[in-house]
Amino acid sequence: MPKAFDISMEIAEDMPVYPGDPGVEIRRVLSIDEGDPANVSLYCFGSHTGTHVDAPRHFINNGKSVDQLDLSLLVGEALVVDMTAAEREITRKDLEAHPEIKGQQKVLFKTKNSAEGRDLCVGFDKNYIAVGPEAARYLVEIGVQTVGIDYLSVEPFEQPGHVTHLTLLGNGIVPIEGLDLTGIEPGAYLMACLPLKVHGGNGAPARTILIEIEEEEQTP
Repeated sequence: MPKAFDISMEIAEDMPVYPGDPGVEIRRVLSIDEGDPANVSLYCFGSHTGTHVDAPRHFINNGKSVDQLDLSLLVGEALVVDMTAAEREITRKDLEAHPEIKGQQKVLFKTKNSAEGRDLCVGFDKNYIAVGPEAARYLVEIGVQTVGIDYLSVEPFEQPGHVTHLTLLGNGIVPIEGLDLTGIEPGAYLMACLPLKVHGGNGAPARTILIEIEEEEQTP
């Protein structure tokens, strides 16, 4: 049986969120211990909490909402690319050094964010590795449709004009942010990334998994 890997962040009250985004609150509203027939909790968190998908509406006011996304962009073969050599941000030159990206529809970048064991559950690190503007334009040029990154934003912190987001979303590329690729080897996998179906949502958390692709048995 092929092995599955959960590459999602755990949602918890003490988890980091992007500065300015709402924090996480998890509160029990019904409790068996207090005589209620079942345990029920209230979950409160922002649309871009933890591992999540950005919809065009995140930066384009009349863009598609998360419930309107084509799920074929989020399910299927995905390539995990070793970008651990990238410094500060992934550049066009970094991408051009990986010709295996061309022809791929879904690419997930494993950067120093994962390789250095950066704890996704402790504090917000403004020095995370992200996708630079020229790299974003290159991804558009080569026809990539889905881009994953192993921190809470696909663009560098406080990037002027949000060029990376606007370049990707404006050209129909769906970003998956907040992936935990610790321990994931580069290569091809089957991916399933299913964001919550929030009506009119600008984004939503998504449980995301990778499944090993079994090699076809060779006929003698």
